[in-house]
Amino acid sequence: MTKPHRPPSGRTNLSSCIVATIFLVFLVIIILIVFFTVFKPKDPKISVNAVQLPSFSISNNTVNFTFSQYVSVKNPNRASFSHYDSTLQLLYSGSQVGFMFIPASKIDAGRTQYMAATFSVQSFPMSSSPDAAVNVSPTFSEGGFSGAPGVNSGFRVGPTMEIESRIQMVGRVRVLHIFTHHVEAKAGCRVAIAVTDGSVLGFHC
Repeated sequence: MTKPHRPPSGRTNLSSCIVATIFLVFLVIIILIVFFTVFKPKDPKISVNAVQLPSFSISNNTVNFTFSQYVSVKNPNRASFSHYDSTLQLLYSGSQVGFMFIPASKIDAGRTQYMAATFSVQSFPMSSSPDAAVNVSPTFSEGGFSGAPGVNSGFRVGPTMEIESRIQMVGRVRVLHIFTHHVEAKAGCRVAIAVTDGSVLGFHC
């Protein structure tokens, strides 16, 4: 004669629920750790590689030139970076003298995209008193200004002017094709230009 099966007690059900809850909490913690260490969205990095002025002229204290800037944008995320509403702005003495929209595009995960922007700057009056002549070191590099006024460490150039470029890239990163995060990158550079011939003496970003 077989004994009838007893239904599981309420204590057994409670223990099973506690174990399942602990497992789910542990799983969520692991997912969050992986997300914030591996898939955490990061802002792209903009590096300005070169600045050129293909054309430059001064007439009646009015400046007219073409501006070219070459940059590299690195996407450090493990997901593609789609950028839009991005701009390149050019300023002189705090006032905007040039502006350009950057076309929307996508940079794959972990990749670096190289961009070139060239546009004509409308004529604008130069400051009544250009910057004084400066000394430039022979080891001068385009990463920054090496010379300083009054230091005879290199050759001396004539009057200079300084412009500022500001590039801003705004977009989004979609993590695991589910979570969408807003990211943006900015870079500002001061560019020193020789007034005599429009040559770029260097830039500092």
